[in-house]
Amino acid sequence: MLNKKQSLTLLGAAALSLSLSGCSVFDWLVYKPDIPQGNYMEPQQVEKLRIEMTKEQAEYVLGRPVLRDSFADDTWYYVYHFKSGRDASIIHKELVLYFRNNQLVKVTGDYELSSEFNTPLEQSKLPTVNAAETVPLVPEQRGDEKPLVEEGKENDPRAIRKF
Repeated sequence: MLNKKQSLTLLGAAALSLSLSGCSVFDWLVYKPDIPQGNYMEPQQVEKLRIEMTKEQAEYVLGRPVLRDSFADDTWYYVYHFKSGRDASIIHKELVLYFRNNQLVKVTGDYELSSEFNTPLEQSKLPTVNAAETVPLVPEQRGDEKPLVEEGKENDPRAIRKF
C-alpha cells in the first residue's frame, strides 16, 4: 500500500511539472504583438542634421522629441525602444541633441552622423544635377507623314456626306 501511495505521489508530481512546463512548450503558438515605443528614425533623417540648425529646423527633420530636459530646454532626447513579440528581443536606440542660443551644437547617440554635419546648413551644398539629365525626354515622332485615318473618302462610313 505504501508503495502504491509513493508511486501515485511521484506520478502526480511528474504530471504537475509537465503541465507547468507545457506553457513554455506551446508558447510559440500564442500571438504576442511587437511593442514599438518612442521616436523611430531612419538614418536618412539623422544625416540631414547640420551644426547651427535652429530648434525649429531640427524638429522639422526629426519630429518632436520624446523628452525635453525640464531644467534646460537646450537638451532634447529621441529614444526608440522596440520589443519583439516573437522572440522578446529588444532594440534600444538613443539620440541626444544639444542646443546653445537656439542653435544645434552637438549630437550624441547610437546613430551615425553625416560627414557634412560640421558644415553649417547655409554653407553646405545642395545635391547637384547632371546637365545631361536636365534635358527633357521627348517621345519619338512617327516616321510616316500620312494620317492614320483618311477623311472624306466615299467608302468611309465615318466621312461626312453632303446631300
